[in-house]
Amino acid sequence: MQTPVEVEFQEMAASPAIQEVITGQVKKLEQRYGRITACRIVVKGPGNRHQTGGLYDVNIRMALPDGREVNIGRTPKADERHAELSFAINDAFKRARRRLQDNARQMEGMIKSHEGQPIGTVVRLDPAGEFGFLRSSDGEEIYFHRNSILGTKLSELDIGSRVVFSHEIGEKGPQATTVKLLGKHALRL
Repeated sequence: MQTPVEVEFQEMAASPAIQEVITGQVKKLEQRYGRITACRIVVKGPGNRHQTGGLYDVNIRMALPDGREVNIGRTPKADERHAELSFAINDAFKRARRRLQDNARQMEGMIKSHEGQPIGTVVRLDPAGEFGFLRSSDGEEIYFHRNSILGTKLSELDIGSRVVFSHEIGEKGPQATTVKLLGKHALRL
């Protein structure tokens, strides 16, 4: 670490033993997840606050290379286990480990990117109200049955309605397995 760990105690007496535990936790984080350039921890005593009901509050702020930061903010107010200082410290560092782990995965490119469902436009509807066809953004025409429509009825769809859909290849070509009308703010073509 480029700067020493800063530990601040608020509304409670500073304890060398607690400070040593915190420094040890920071060293474990640094060994496991790489270089931490700076770390500041604020341990707030229970005090006589009406809102938090006598719970410890541990805030951690770590600076990482390339201007990245990990901030562990307020503790949950309803968790009575935070009335014990050791639990509050362990919980805060557990959350810090998780954030550092997520940060490391992101840096290594291991985070999945979820593509949104494809968007299509209704281009033809069966006059009998049994099926229709939609056109995907790549121009492919996809069949859908009235039973694959979610949250609405085929009669409520119009030619030009924008929908999101999931599809698979059926016996006669691409077929939408689910079709859902986009909200009122969706664009129409």
